[in-house]
Amino acid sequence: MKRDELLDHTDRYLNISAYQDYGPNGLQIEGKTEIKRLAFAVSATRYSVKKAIELKADILFVHHGLFWKFHGPKTITNAFYHRVAPLIKNDISLVGYHLPLDGHIEIGNAASIADKINLKQLEPFGDYKGMHTGVYGKFDKPISSVELRSLLKKTLNHEVIHAKGTSENISSLGIITGGANSDWKQAQKLGLDAYLTGEISEHDWHEASEGGVHFFAGGHNATEQFGIQSLMKNIHEKFGDEGHDYFFIPSDNPA
Repeated sequence: MKRDELLDHTDRYLNISAYQDYGPNGLQIEGKTEIKRLAFAVSATRYSVKKAIELKADILFVHHGLFWKFHGPKTITNAFYHRVAPLIKNDISLVGYHLPLDGHIEIGNAASIADKINLKQLEPFGDYKGMHTGVYGKFDKPISSVELRSLLKKTLNHEVIHAKGTSENISSLGIITGGANSDWKQAQKLGLDAYLTGEISEHDWHEASEGGVHFFAGGHNATEQFGIQSLMKNIHEKFGDEGHDYFFIPSDNPA
């Protein structure tokens, strides 16, 4: 497949132009124009870059790219050099999709988790500069907080911190993956029983519980491992596997 044709599809499908993000979405490092082997990972780390090279990938798609506004101008030296230089030397394109892959209603991180735990009637959820960053929905039957924590632990393959809310059973859940600690307040505002994200701060543990919202934190990497895999599936369905190979590179990051 042609790289530009591939990225025209993914950029439009994820609606990247609608987001004011923390960094650039789309092509971050330009490599080969002909794509046969595609690698996918949560983050562009030294490990994922090394694995992409070992897999002889032509392109690496990630959720967390290399360039962030909060880092400011950054020299390509030391550890950062060992992420960037191998991609350039091996002519591998790097493509990052951050908030657009969090909030996509069909294949986003939140939507992918919702699908796995059978959350229904999904609606856009969260608000970052006018764009949603997750989903919320309802369970067909109410589930106890203990059962939901167990289900999330199994689904994410990660320990889950639980700040208990008011209701005994949970009928509705809002999901914004990663580091959306304080967005439990948006779940409270909508009258949802529970909220799931990746990280939790000390004060949010108390405030969410006291505010009546069940707060589940399942790890930043763990909650964001599924969107990039859903993107891989979407590309596979669009472009097929004839002459193309697809690889997901997992991370053992416990955070």
